[in-house]
Amino acid sequence: MSIQVKFFASLREQVGLSDSTIEQASTAAEVWDLATNKQQQPDNLVVAINLEYAKLNSSVNDGDEVAFFPPVTGG
Repeated sequence: MSIQVKFFASLREQVGLSDSTIEQASTAAEVWDLATNKQQQPDNLVVAINLEYAKLNSSVNDGDEVAFFPPVTGG
């Protein structure tokens, strides 16, 4: 099993990675924990699985790409 992980914007600096590969996980939340060595998730973390918005409890499968984005703000 192989899951591609990507971090965008300020999350790159926070976790010290722009991308990573996880061998096995069952949910997006578990992907975060494994890729970041269980760093605290920011409030309102945005996640996408295979370019589709998802929830942290969404399932992941072999070959998926999981992307994490900081919360979006604007005015």
